[in-house]
Amino acid sequence: MRKFILAFVLAAFVSPALAAGEGMISVKSAHSVAATADRLEKILANKGMKVFTRIDHAAGAASVGKELRPTELVIFGNPMVGAPLMQCSHSIAIDLPQKALIWEDPAGQVWLSYNDPQFLALRHNTRGCDAVLAKVATALGNFAKAASAAE
Repeated sequence: MRKFILAFVLAAFVSPALAAGEGMISVKSAHSVAATADRLEKILANKGMKVFTRIDHAAGAASVGKELRPTELVIFGNPMVGAPLMQCSHSIAIDLPQKALIWEDPAGQVWLSYNDPQFLALRHNTRGCDAVLAKVATALGNFAKAASAAE
C-alpha cells in the first residue's frame, strides 16, 4: 500500500508532457514551432550535423483536410556518431538518424522532444557505447536548450 501511495504522489507531480512518452525528453520552448525548428536547424548546421529533412506534419494533415496543431519533425545526424552506435548494437539503426519533434500542446505551449539516448541503449541492449551515449545525451540536451531558450 505504501508503494502505491508513493507511486501515486510521484505521478501527480510529473509533468504530463514529460510523461507523455516513455524514453522521450521534452523541453519547453519560448518560441513558436516554426521558430524553434529554424533555430534547431541553424544550431545543428553550426555544429557540423547534417539535417536530412524537416517534416511539417500540420501541413500534411491540412493536405487531406485534417487539422493538427503545429507539429514539425527535424531529422538529423552525423555518421561519426551514428556508426559507432550501430557497431555496438546494429538494431539501434531503426532509431537513427536522430529526430527532434517540435510541437504545440493544447494550451499553446511549444515543446521540443527527442529520444532519450539512455532509453535507446536499454531498448537496443547496447554494450560498450557508454561514452558515446553520454556525449550524445549531452549534445542533444544542449541543442534542445539552445533552440528553445528565450533570447
